[in-house]
Amino acid sequence: MKIAVFQMSAQGDHAARPDRIEAAMRDAAKGGAQLLIAPELALSGYGRGAAFDHLSQSADGEWATRLRKTARDTGISLIAGFPERDGDTHHISAMVIDAAIDAKPVIYRKACLYGDYEKAHFSSPGPSTIITDLGGLRVGLLICYDVEFPENARRLARAGVDLIAVPTALPDGASGAFVAAHVVRTRAFENQVHIAYCDHADSDETFTYQGCSSIVAPDGAVLAQAGGSGDALLFAQIDPSAYAAARIENPYLRDAAEVRLFD
Repeated sequence: MKIAVFQMSAQGDHAARPDRIEAAMRDAAKGGAQLLIAPELALSGYGRGAAFDHLSQSADGEWATRLRKTARDTGISLIAGFPERDGDTHHISAMVIDAAIDAKPVIYRKACLYGDYEKAHFSSPGPSTIITDLGGLRVGLLICYDVEFPENARRLARAGVDLIAVPTALPDGASGAFVAAHVVRTRAFENQVHIAYCDHADSDETFTYQGCSSIVAPDGAVLAQAGGSGDALLFAQIDPSAYAAARIENPYLRDAAEVRLFD
């Protein structure tokens, strides 16, 4: 499967974000992609603060309804971050819209909230293993800080995913640069899976973002990478069978099971 990652500049009109995601879906479909991944809280913007109280939507709200139609019209599936309202509770979530199935989106809720900012506005449901089949590709989901905990990626790898999609809002700075350059590649390598890591770039009213979105192969090779600023649309072909040799050379999952590291 060919996938696309849409790095989004945080600048500009927040209200235009759904329009930009729809435009990226059309561009990605024209480029032959069957799946587009957008950043954490892509539909609202990440630095909105107290505005999340009224911005948050349900899993079958206006955004989901609109993007389901776009997915059907373009033939491209979508993973996009949004602030989710579930009763009185708010989550940092990602919706998975399958272009081939006219159904309510699959929802993943961020487990590992980062810092006082996120904890002030959102709740964590705890770890979960959300896997969806998109065109024969087994896709697992994490959001931003989740992937920085090895246990989260390993749990998905043990469940047999081919790709971990990671919408993120990685901040600019030394630690952000390290995560983008080294941690993402390490997670892919140590779990022998593809990782699509999709960030914002530039600044909004509250934060500045690292950019440097990437798609990484199971052998740690970077298949596509964006710069530190501006919108970018990355493409890569995801072929799990192409990395059989890497899995034989680095059989971490098999050997960890044999020595009962998970018991």
